[in-house]
Amino acid sequence: MRVLLQRVSSSKVVVAGEIVGQIGKGFTLLVGITHSDTKAQADWLANKIAGIRLFEDDAGKMNRALNDVGGAILAISQFTLYGDARKGRRPSFINAARPEQAEPLFDYFVEKLRSTGLTVETGRFGASMAVDIQNDGPVTLMLERDA
Repeated sequence: MRVLLQRVSSSKVVVAGEIVGQIGKGFTLLVGITHSDTKAQADWLANKIAGIRLFEDDAGKMNRALNDVGGAILAISQFTLYGDARKGRRPSFINAARPEQAEPLFDYFVEKLRSTGLTVETGRFGASMAVDIQNDGPVTLMLERDA
C-alpha cells in the first residue's frame, strides 16, 4: 500500500457537483493499493498515520499528532499511485489492484483509521473526483508498507 499524505488547512472532494467529503485542518490521504496488499499493511499504515507528529507545537517543532490538534482525515482512493511511466508516454496501471480487491481493503483502512478515534471523510470509490487540497507548509510524505 502507498499513501501520499498531505498536511492540509482544508480539503474537499466533489463528485458530480456535490461535496462528498470535506475537512478543515488535518491530512488528505491519497491511497494506492496493489495486488499483494493485506489488512496487516492497512493496519500498520493506519496506526502510523494516527500517531505521526506533523503539526507544530508552541516551539515550532513538529511534535503534535492529529488528535492533539483536533484534526481530521480526508481519504481518497488513488489507483494512479501505482502507475508506471518508465516506458513510452502512456503510464501502465497493471500494478494497481482491481476494484473488487482494492475497494474492500480501502474500506477496511478507513474503518481502521476511524477506530483510532479520528474523524475520517472519504471520496467516492471509482468516481471521477475533483479534489481541492490546501496543503499546509507544504508538508507531503509518501508512506509505504510492503508485504
